[in-house]
Parts: sequence; C-alpha cells; structure tokens
Amino acid sequence: MTRAARLLAALLLAGSADVALAQRPPELAYQLNEGDNLNAFLRNGATAAHLLLRDGAEPRILVAFPAGNSGVGLWFERAAVPVTWRLDRAPAAITLADARGRPLHGIRATASVAAPRLALRQAVLSNVRFLRDYQSVGRFPPEVAGAPRLGGDTITYARDRADGAPGYRLALRVLAGRIERGALVAGRDGRIQLEITAATGDTPLTGIALPELLNANAADDRQARNALRFLSYREKFLAGSWRFDTYFGRDTLMSVRLLMPVLQPIAIEAGLGAVLARLAADGDVAHEEGLSEFALLENRKAGRSGDAATLDYAMIDDDFMLAPVTAAYLLEHADPTRARAFLARPIASEARPGTSEPAGAALLRNLRLVIERARGFADAPAVDRLVALRPGRMTGQWRDSEEGLGRGRYPYDVNAVLVPAALDAAARLSAAGLLDPYVSASDRAGLARAAAMAATWREHAPALFRVELPAREAAPKIAAYARTLGVSAAPALASLGQAPLVYHALSLDERGRAVPILNSDEGFALLFGEPPAAELERDVAALARPFPAGLMTDVGLLVANPALADAATQARFTPAAYHGAVVWSWQQALFAAGLERQLKRLDLPAATRTVLTDAQSRLWRAITATRAMQSSELWSWTYRDGRYEVVPFGAGKKDVDESNAAQLWSTVYLAVRPPR
Repeated sequence: MTRAARLLAALLLAGSADVALAQRPPELAYQLNEGDNLNAFLRNGATAAHLLLRDGAEPRILVAFPAGNSGVGLWFERAAVPVTWRLDRAPAAITLADARGRPLHGIRATASVAAPRLALRQAVLSNVRFLRDYQSVGRFPPEVAGAPRLGGDTITYARDRADGAPGYRLALRVLAGRIERGALVAGRDGRIQLEITAATGDTPLTGIALPELLNANAADDRQARNALRFLSYREKFLAGSWRFDTYFGRDTLMSVRLLMPVLQPIAIEAGLGAVLARLAADGDVAHEEGLSEFALLENRKAGRSGDAATLDYAMIDDDFMLAPVTAAYLLEHADPTRARAFLARPIASEARPGTSEPAGAALLRNLRLVIERARGFADAPAVDRLVALRPGRMTGQWRDSEEGLGRGRYPYDVNAVLVPAALDAAARLSAAGLLDPYVSASDRAGLARAAAMAATWREHAPALFRVELPAREAAPKIAAYARTLGVSAAPALASLGQAPLVYHALSLDERGRAVPILNSDEGFALLFGEPPAAELERDVAALARPFPAGLMTDVGLLVANPALADAATQARFTPAAYHGAVVWSWQQALFAAGLERQLKRLDLPAATRTVLTDAQSRLWRAITATRAMQSSELWSWTYRDGRYEVVPFGAGKKDVDESNAAQLWSTVYLAVRPPR
C-alpha cells in the first residue's frame, strides 16, 4: 500500500470529513448549458457524477451518479421571480466517510444563485428512479425519506441505504447569505453562494479509457466525445444522464450499431456483453435494469431479499435488435478469430446471479426466441400473427411513452423491419459456422428455415402498414393542421404534387387498422433492409417533404406528424409530447446512416439515387444547423418569422418531461458523418 493510500485509509477510519483527490487533471470534466439546466460532468477515479442546477421558477440541485444509478436532489419551493444559477467552482472528486467510517464517493462544487430567498421543499437521496418519480409525479417511497440537519452555516441530508449499506449524502454550506427558518436567504448583493457536497456509497463503475473506446475514424466532436466517455463503462453503457444513468438494452444496441465504425472492439464487446448478461432464460432482451436501493425495495415487494438487479422485459423491439447488431460486428467488423473468441467468452449473468455461459450460447437463446416468435406469421401471414405489444401495455418499442404508438398494438418498425432483420442475421451467423459449437440438432432445423421466414415477413408485413391518401384529400387536412400549429402550410402543400400520399403507419390497432401518423421509423428499414427501388424512393420522399406534409423542418427531422390523423390524436402528438412532433437526435442519425447505406447499393436507378441524395442534403442541412443540440436526447421547436427555431425539451411550460444533456444514442454522430 502506498503512502497516499495509507493516509486515505487512516482518514476514513478516523471518520474524517472528506479527502479530495490529488490535484491532477480529471479524466473527464466538462460543462453544458441547455435550456434551464446548467450541467457539469465529472469522471475521475472512483467518482463519476453529473451535477445539474435548474434555473427558472422551480429551481433544484441534483447530482446523479452512474454508481448504482444513484442520486441526490433538492427541490426548492416555487420562486416568485425566476432564478439563475452560476457555477463558481467546477465539481471536484472527493471521497468522504459516512457516520460509520465507510467510504462515499462524490463531488464538491461551489455555485451561486441570483435569488432573494430559496425555501427548501423536498430532498430525495436514493436511486435515480425515485428522483425521476419525484420530479414527474411528486412521489417517492417513504423508506427513502430523510430530514435535513441544520448546523451553523450548513444543511445536511444523509442516510444509509434501506438495508443499512452505505448510502447517500447532500450537504449545502452557505458561503454567502444565511440560513433562516428553513430557507436560504441572500446577502446584501442579492446572491446566495453554496458549497455543494454530494456523495454515494454505491459501487463505482469502471470507465473505458479513450484509447479503448474510439478509433482514429471517430469525428473530432468534443461534445459528443465527452458525452460518450461519461456514459461508457466496462460493465455497460449508460443510456443517458441525468435520468437514465444505467443499462437500457435498446439504447445500447442501437448506439453500438450506429457507432460501430468508430468503436474499438473492447467497447463493442462491452456493449454486446452487457446485453447478453441480462438475457432472460428464454433469450428475451432486458429493456432496463433496476439497481441498488430501487432493486432492494422492488425485491422486498416481491418477497425476495437482497439487492440483485431487477430486469424489465416489457419491450419487444430489443428482442429483434440483438441478432442483426451482433451479426454486423461478428461478420462485418471483427476478424474470424476475434469473433470466435468473443462467442467463447464466459458471460456472467445479471439475470441469474452466480451463473455464466459462453456468449455464443447466450446469443443462441435469443435466436431461438426470434425464430419461435416469427414462426406463426411465416407459416400464415395475417395481422393477428404479427408481433404485438405485451398484454395490458401501451408501450413496447423506442416510443415508450404511453401515447408514443398512437394507442396501436402492432408497431411498424418491429414487424416490417426488425423481425426479418433478426431472421436474416440468424441465417447469416449459422451459414458462417460461428454458432456451430453451441447448436443442437433442433437448433439447426430452426436456423435452416430462418432465411425463408425472413423473406415471408419482408414480403407481407410492410404491406399491412401501408397508408394511401389521394393528394386532394391530404391537402386540406395538412392545411388545417398547419393552422392549429400556427405554421405555414405553403411549402408542404407545394411538395405534394398530384400523386397519392403513401407512407407506412406508425402502428396498427388491435383490429389491424392503421394509426395514420407519418413517422421516422422508416429509418430502420434503411439501416437494416434493402427495400425495392420504387418503395425506397416513395418512402424516403414521404419523410423528406416539408412539415406538415412530411417530417422535415429547419430544426431537424420530426419523429411524428399527425396531420392526417383525427383531432384527438393530433392533440396527443404535439411539440410538447415526448414522442410527438419533436426532434430526436438519434432518429436523425438513423435516417442519415440509412441513407448512406442505401446509396452504397449498386442496383438503384438514377431517379431513386436523386431522391435519396436530395433527402440526404436537406437532412444534413438541418443537422448542421442544430449541431449544438446533437448530444441532447431530443428538442422541440417554435415557429417565428417564417422559420422553425429550437426550444430545448423541458423548457416549455407544457413539456411533459425534460431531455437528458448527455444521451448515448445522440453521440452516434461520431460515426454518422455528412456526405463528402
């Protein structure tokens, strides 16, 4: 043990207040202002933390930690006048001791706020899932409640985890101003200055060093690189911060696929390994994991003890993403030796703690599930044999808000694109011989049918989602919808021409009727499929038209356009809805990557290539115009002086949530580049 390590251990055992890391540059530190949120990120040693200071009429201080997806947050009462925070000293990594001498890892920062008075409303110290709940619905479990302790110039919140394990701490020391009757009161200059200390006792993750994360082909985009580094760990990739500092299957798979050309093999295998580690016994891909105190309380509800991760298998799209993403790596990026070594690598199961199996065996379990779920439609194509959302649920793919699929039951992307792509991947992996060490005789029979099953799905499933409307009927609907939004309909109407408006519905309802929302999920078909030229030309043109005839705006490609739906549906797909008429960064990247992939085909006629290159140019103009937002999860817009302008999602009064400042799948522009 080094002298420094002995000193740290001695101080912790002695119950010292804290120990700052040595004064050397941190591994990663950056700041980002977005809407009303001032964000500061830090990764150094055992600490990884995201400090968020919220401006406006509802201020808050929040620190999220990738360790255990834990966090501490303090919400203040509504301010009479909107407030503005200033970060006076950036977060520094610290290790401090809890009341029992156990180490907590966290940050210390100094911030000030222009406000005469901030009254404390509620603190939540626990798992980020509970902080999210309090932020959105104002509730959290009583087991995680904690009261403030006032002492001189300091307000401290501290508690052990519900099982007595090392917990969480948030302390505010007033450097300018004073504490008065449970409130922070400004000094004569009208400002309150605070030293903020926040820490967690959850187990730190192991960051992936930059040389092991990206190769030389990655774009020199500092903001995207910073976000990806903060979210990348050997154990897993995190979906986004502050709200999703943990594993999400879909986010991992789509990000790995889009970033694959610029990721190092270690990083790709970390992502794929995390998904394989969380497979259910039948091969179902886990959507999200619950960790630490969230898992502890969920296990108690279920009559189980301990804090083993809880895994959510409610989504259906991720089950059909694993195969094509893994096949892309093993067959197109890794050399055969590395591919076989990865498949032979033991994967410790998070779903069945204490067990492990080769990655190839885990992958094969997923392929069995894919083939079994696809069998019914392949044998007799019909709507009721499509892959549906799970009973009782309104969500099941990436549009995972309650209204995201327009109340449909059968998503377009899953059935028309992902199922056949997964079947194709199974056939390709089998033909390459990579699965041979892990297959049984019955597996071989199923894999032998996979290619034919994929062809049946590709031939019959997309047609079930086809929507066609004569231009003379579409035009008045588009004009009326434009009036409700206060936007110009002229460019949209001019783009229609005389041909019918044809596109794929977002989903089908339980009776097989189309939910007539134009949507960006066509990007999946461009990335994972090879549509016939005429269909490709038609589908790309439909998306690339100016909104509200298509999806294109000055601020990006919208993910949904309900212009042709009824008024009630339009009211659920507004620019304030999480999956409404808003821009999601990764969906633009998906469309861009898909266009690039299709343009590499040698079988497309000149007319089709012209439509694709025109759409590509318009898309990249919008992406370039909103470059500052690329690493954000999503954004909304306003219309002023004949143009669309960016509005950070969560900044509007009607916005149902807020965007993550660092989002995993929004970093994919490190690989998805403008055409040269």
